[in-house]
This record gives sequence, structure tokens and C-alpha cells, in this order.
Amino acid sequence: MRKKVNIIAKTYELEGLSCANCAAKFEKNLQHMPNVDEATVNFTAAKVTIQGDISIEQIESAGAFDGIKVKQNDFSKDSKQAFWKKRQNIEAFIAFIFILIGLVLQYYLGKSNPFPIGAFILSAIIGGYDLFRTGIRNLSKFQFDMNTLMTIAIIGAIFIGEWMEGAVVVLLFAISEALEAYSVDKARNSIQSLMNIAPNKALIRKNNSVIVLPVEQIAINDIMIIKPGEKIAMDGEVIEGKTTINQAAITGESMPVAKSVGDEVFAGTLNEEGSIEVKVTKLVEDTTLAKIIHLVEEAQTEKAPAQLFVDKFAKYYTPAIMVLALLVAIVPPLLFSMDWSEWIYLGLATLVVGCPCALIISTPVAIVTAIGNAAKHGVLIKGGIHLEETGRLKVVAFDKTGTLTVGRPAVTNIIPVGQITENEILQIAMTIEQYSQHPIATAILERSNKLQIAPLQSGNFQSITGKGAKTTINNRTYYIGNKRLFKEMNAITINDEIVQQINDLENLGNTVMMLGTRENILGIIAVADQIREESKSIIERLYQLGIQKTFMLTGDNELTANAIASEVDITDVKANLLPEDKLNVIKNLQEKHKRVAMVGDGVNDAPALATASIGVAMGGTGTDTALETADIALMSDDLHKLPYTISLSRRALNIIKQNITFSLGLKIIALLLVIPGWLTLWMAIIADVGATLLVVLNSMRLMPSKKM
Repeated sequence: MRKKVNIIAKTYELEGLSCANCAAKFEKNLQHMPNVDEATVNFTAAKVTIQGDISIEQIESAGAFDGIKVKQNDFSKDSKQAFWKKRQNIEAFIAFIFILIGLVLQYYLGKSNPFPIGAFILSAIIGGYDLFRTGIRNLSKFQFDMNTLMTIAIIGAIFIGEWMEGAVVVLLFAISEALEAYSVDKARNSIQSLMNIAPNKALIRKNNSVIVLPVEQIAINDIMIIKPGEKIAMDGEVIEGKTTINQAAITGESMPVAKSVGDEVFAGTLNEEGSIEVKVTKLVEDTTLAKIIHLVEEAQTEKAPAQLFVDKFAKYYTPAIMVLALLVAIVPPLLFSMDWSEWIYLGLATLVVGCPCALIISTPVAIVTAIGNAAKHGVLIKGGIHLEETGRLKVVAFDKTGTLTVGRPAVTNIIPVGQITENEILQIAMTIEQYSQHPIATAILERSNKLQIAPLQSGNFQSITGKGAKTTINNRTYYIGNKRLFKEMNAITINDEIVQQINDLENLGNTVMMLGTRENILGIIAVADQIREESKSIIERLYQLGIQKTFMLTGDNELTANAIASEVDITDVKANLLPEDKLNVIKNLQEKHKRVAMVGDGVNDAPALATASIGVAMGGTGTDTALETADIALMSDDLHKLPYTISLSRRALNIIKQNITFSLGLKIIALLLVIPGWLTLWMAIIADVGATLLVVLNSMRLMPSKKM
């Protein structure tokens, strides 16, 4: 039994990782190496994470079959090689030239002349060198994959004298591989572009001097100087200056956000106007951008249910195709005395058409493309499984405060009782509430400050727990509080008109406070958490996307909850809930509806977010809990991202289904042509390349996904 070595996992960036099959084989080779506890290959990100004692030379030896190398350059720099400079593509182009030469020579010299035959053989050798090397090695080890299938088919074609078709099969297979590599590169670029968002240096004030430092050398509490038009290199807090910041790269917000002293800024965002100084609050590896990149890469490693199905299917599919091809080649000649060369040719064509290239990339390319583009729009989807689950949602539950509402109460009504003005009511109320930390007090102070009302001289402030507060103004005691407070002061009679006004306001979702003395009620102040302007239109959009039921979960009373739900068209309300109650509600909804999404702020909703089929946290830039707990994080405090995410997920799910249908459908049609004996190597390879091309182009439809 191999001894395990307890070593921290290391991640290496790779070059030359050409296909999903190769990634799986590379991972398997690494896992069987001595002193390796665990190895995980992220094909789409071209990275491998290894836990164990292993050298770079050993890693590269495990990937020697595909020419895999550990990338030695700086990860932050884009070392992407141009499409036409890749060795495999140059070889394919040279092979194409030799096919043309062979066709010309064949036209003038005849099919059996050694010169055109030599041109076709050279074309096959040059274009299929890597293919033959891998395929023959696999055959010697009885390992069967697409390289094995193609090697047998091409050697067989040459053996029965189909020189030209063998060379063309090599060329078209190379084109198919180039298409797969191109599509994967496109998907990888979405991550690479995220890595290149933030600058790798910053201007730092240190020891009374200003110097340029690489981000790796910048420490917490260092002071960055950021000029207009510059990108911010590190997360931090503004300590001097005012500006507007374009945060689109992180949050997907289209409009710049005003920033002043005390505000948070993020690495990778653009300073548009003023010059500011920022105190660094996170190291380069801990910035919000770094977390986004890490989460997106992890998301790509996690396989979706559709991908797991395809991988499992392909495992049995390739050997089955080889058996089918063998039967096609030998059964008709043996049992029905048909022509051996004709049916061997059809058997070889069956091998070619059975190549699983398109099927293998049908799911990961679509998923990675969707996840990468969602990240660019400020939406973090933490895995293919969550993308698929979101695409199947029928029920969405919302936290109320901070999700459907802005999360900050505001004064909605001031009703004088007797000979007093609204401003006088506000002035007395703010004089009492200026000493309170209650959210209602904050709302009253904000309204008073907006109207430039100053507090009066006062003393003897006292908070009355659960009821209100009081203070003395000009030797007279004034009270502000709820009905319970004033009912307990028996000297006051609350008449029916006031009771009706209070009930009407509460029915509209307001929290109502009364202002008065021990003798009289002077006025009524109503405060409510303001509904987001966009909430109603977003709920309507969800219904248009196929969401059948929406729930609002809140700790508020039923009157307030029902009033807000009615205004934004929420179908069901669960009120008076504690955080643990929300968790139980989510569990019950899952039992009834199976897939349920929970949308919240990622803090007090964490248990419900973690339990829901899909947990969606809003404002991911403001809380690490959102990034850690939720399956999907909306990086800005923007509810518009929710219908966008559901729409994108539904589109991705449809494209995955279409890709699997394309890749299998074309092959089934081509295989049916074996029955009348119509299938040729040309048709077989064109069917394979055609399926790959359809899958790639169809997946690329997810590239320009726009915000909704």
C-alpha cells in the first residue's frame, strides 16, 4: 500500500492540455504516481492541483503523451499563442498542401501512381504524427479512446488502398481538434481576462516617499495613491479625496459609483474623476477579484449532472463503437459472403463516425462559457450543477429586508393632531430621537436633516424598551412611541379617529409612532422600509421566465408583509419568522416543490441560503459570507441580476441539450447509412467535424450574453 504524504496542495498552470480526454488521462496518470495523495485537473482553466510530494519533471512526465508542460512564466501575464502559430495547426496546413499536391498528381498520373500515393502518405504522417503516436501507445496498452479509434481507421484505410481518404480523415480530424481547442481557449479567455483586470503594480506612499511596488509586496495599511483614469490594484478604504469609480468589472454595474472618505473600493475597478488615497485592507491573494477568479475556476472543475452523464456514457460508448465496427467489418463477409474490402471499409468508416469528440465537449464548453460571461456581468455561479439547477427553477423565495426593500426605513407620513404643524412635530421628534440608535430614529433624523430642521434644547432623555423614548423640552416631558406606550399612560384617551388612521397606515405596511405629552397626542409619524423601485418589474420578469411561485420570508408582522407582497406581486408570504424559521420554511418548500431558490443578503439568511436548492446572495462585494455560503452571488446590490441569471441558466441548459442532440443525432444518422452500404470515410469524418462545429458554434451563442 502506497504511503500517503501529508503536503499542502499546490496548483500549477499548464500548457499543451489539448482535449478533455487528455485531461482525464493526465489526471489518472498523476493519481497513480508515488507520493501523490490527490490530483485534480481543471481542463477549462488549464490548471492542475496536486497534494503530494512531486516535482515539475514528474508532472510533465505524466502528461508526456500529450506534450503537457508546467507553465513557467508569470500567471498574471497572457501568454496566449496565436491560432496560426500553434504547431498542430501549422502541421495541419502543411498536410492540406500535400493533399492538394496529391490530388493534382493523381489527376495527371493516375490513382495507383507512387507519386500521388507518396503525397497522401506524407500528408497523413505530417498531419497525424501526434495522433498516431498517442493512438499506437494506447493500442499497446489496450486503452481505447478517440485517438485509438482514429489511428485504427486511418491505418486500415491505408492498408486497403484508400490513400487519399486516409489523408483527408487525418486532416479533418486535425480541423476537429483545432475547433475544440479554439472553443476551449475562448472559454479560458473569460478567466484570463478577469486575471488581467487589476494592474500588477501600484503607487504607494511609504516613509514620506512615493514608490511603485508590485502588488505582491504591498502590505495591509499601505497607502495607495490613485490618479484619475487609473485602475485600482488592491482592495481598500478611501482615506482622502472624492471620486467616481467604475465598478463594472466586479459588480457589473453600468453606472459609476461615487466614493468618498470611508468608502470601500475594489481591485480591478477604474478611478474615473478625482485623485484619491486608499488604505489597503486586503493582500493581493485575498482581494474580492482574487476570490472571484478562484471561485470561477473552482466552478469550472465541478461537473454538472449533464457532464457526468456524458462522461459516463462516453466511457462505454467508445468500446461499443469498436465492437460495432468490428461486427460491421466481419459479419457480412463471413455470414453472407459479401466483399471483404467493402465491409472492412464500412467498418473503418464506423470507427471514424463513432469518434466522441463532439459529445465530450458538448457540455463543458457551454457551461464554462456561461459561467465566465456571468462573472463578467457581476454574477458568480459556483459550479455547473448550480447553473443547471437554476435553469430548472420554478419557485423563488425572497428575504424582504435589503432584498425586495432597500433595507433602510424612511418617514412616509406625518399627521398633525390639533394646532401643530408637520415641521413642529418633526422638530420635537428629532429632539427626542437624536440620542437613539434605533432604525426608526435614524429615519426621523434623516427626514429632519433633509428639511434643515434643528433640534431643540432638551434633557433627561430616556429610552423606554420596546415602547419608545422620552425627553424634557422647556420643562415639559414629550414622548414618542407605539400605541402600547400611550395606552399605559391612562391620562390619555386615544380617540377612534386616531385609531383608524393608525390602522390604515399599518395596513399599508407602515410602522406607526405617536408623539405627545401625558395630556395630549400631538401627531402621528409613520415609517416604512422602502420597496425597491425595480422589485415589481423584476418579479414580473421572473414570471415571464417561467417561475410559477414566489415567496417572501420576513420577520415583520403579517400586515406589513402582506402590504409589501401585494405591491410587488409576490404570490405567497411567510411572516413573523426568525432565521431558524426561514430555514424550516425552505425545507418545507423543497419537499413540496423540489427545486427552490432563496434570495437574501448572505448574512442572517446564511442557513436558508445554504439549505435551498440554489442560494442567491445579493451584494457579494460587501460580505464574505455571501461568497462562501451562496451557490450564486450577485456582486452588486442589484436585483436585476436575478432574472438575467435565470435566463442565462435556462439558455445554457437548452444549449447543452441541443449539443448532446446534435453530437449524437448526426452520428446516428451517419451510422444508419451503414445498412445500405452508403457510409464513406468522407461522410464519417464530415459528420464528426460537423457535430464538433455545431457544438462549438452553438455554445458560443452564450458568449455575448447581455444584462437583462
